[in-house]
Amino acid sequence: MAKYLVRANYVGDGVTGLMKEGGSKRRAAVEKLFGAVGGQVEAFYYAFGDTDLFVIGDLPDNASAAALSLAVNATGAATTNITVLMTAEEMDAAAKKAPGYRAPGR
Repeated sequence: MAKYLVRANYVGDGVTGLMKEGGSKRRAAVEKLFGAVGGQVEAFYYAFGDTDLFVIGDLPDNASAAALSLAVNATGAATTNITVLMTAEEMDAAAKKAPGYRAPGR
């Protein structure tokens, strides 16, 4: 499974819902959401600043990540931004690949 970082922000009714339900119930909802696409939540943190919520989790593939994002964003109560995470070993493997590339104008 691939690892993903989900950054979410509550919008409008989402803020009201969070205040009503509390953080633990929202965490349970996110764990259920990940489980519905075959994934699992590893870490779940609320934060101050530009992002309200950080979730790190495992998902089977990019289509599952996109499905998760679509489901959340479609509600209008929150927005998500999902980033694929890579291990140091995956970056080692990427660095060993040598695709040819010519920069524009060179």
